[in-house]
Amino acid sequence: MTRSSKVHSGGDAAPPENTSDMLAALRVAVAWATVLAFAWFGKGWLGDLSQPVFAGGLFAWLLAVIVWAAFGVVHEAEELAHRLGEPLGTLVLTLAIVIIEVALISAVMLSAKDAPTLGRDTMFAVLMIVLNGVVGLGLLVGGLRHHQQRYNLQGASAFLSVIIPLTTIALIIPNFTSSTSDGTLTKLQAVTFSVFTLALYGVFLLIQTGRHSEFFLDAETPDAEAPASTPAASAGGIAKHLGLMLANVLPIVILAKSLAAILDHGIAALGAPSALGGVLIAAIVFTPEGISALKAVARNELQRAINLCLGAATSTVGLTVPAVLAISLLTGQTVVLGLKPTEMTLLAVTLILSTQTFSGSRTTVLEGAVHLVLFFVYLVLIFSP
Repeated sequence: MTRSSKVHSGGDAAPPENTSDMLAALRVAVAWATVLAFAWFGKGWLGDLSQPVFAGGLFAWLLAVIVWAAFGVVHEAEELAHRLGEPLGTLVLTLAIVIIEVALISAVMLSAKDAPTLGRDTMFAVLMIVLNGVVGLGLLVGGLRHHQQRYNLQGASAFLSVIIPLTTIALIIPNFTSSTSDGTLTKLQAVTFSVFTLALYGVFLLIQTGRHSEFFLDAETPDAEAPASTPAASAGGIAKHLGLMLANVLPIVILAKSLAAILDHGIAALGAPSALGGVLIAAIVFTPEGISALKAVARNELQRAINLCLGAATSTVGLTVPAVLAISLLTGQTVVLGLKPTEMTLLAVTLILSTQTFSGSRTTVLEGAVHLVLFFVYLVLIFSP
């Protein structure tokens, strides 16, 4: 059985093609209509956010459109995954989501108010949400439903061998350099660390899509990931879904600045912790991908869920760090990357636990429960540091 037929044979029946096309067209139309509305009236709307009801309505509108468009990105990326096969299909989805995240962070950083810790807070939030929240819930659900689930140990090990140095370079080392203080980097450090990060991430992509792509396939059923369509049909389908994916991504990128302005105003008005901005951005961006991963676990496709979760963590640090540091160098803004001591401890425990969780070829409910406990500890520390 091919992967495409597997996905649509379980509890998640695919909608008729005409209905799916109409829904995709409606989603794109709503997203671009919102873009036009804010292009025409946005300056006036965003100029007066003193009324809580009005500001809340604008935020709800933008949030709904961005999340719906993000679900559209995930849907089109899923369709591409069926045609391209694994691991390339999952990589397309992960990169699309991370591009949205980088766009949201950049929009906030380039807005009027300085946000020196936003990149750090968002990356840390993504790591906690993905490595503890989604992984924990996925392993818990998978364990309860399937008792034990198998995956390709080599793929998980490859992800973690890149995640550990990337997170250490980006989020821990800045706290222990003597050239600067408060978790910042010098220009030389920013440039070289960005180059090192991109180089390591690039090597990983070559491994994932080339020489060792079999590491990221289900060890028991490697042939299940082969594209199901003919080359001619596949080429047409790929072009169609790639176009729709871009049509959903662009409105998110364009609307990001407006959402960032309202988000920044709301956090300041409520007196909420500054880290909450990063958490909300991470939650907005990765909710659709997290749902996709949980659906894969429910279908007993743990390998795909691992590719999504660990791939998201890898791509987030690999692409966000260079983007944030580039904005810092170009605009002169201060960027704080080093985590606070409590957060460093939580990150270290998460990395150690992840290594332990994915050190065997099977997972159970216990691993999921432990990851979820760490995630809840993280949530508590946001509001009570």
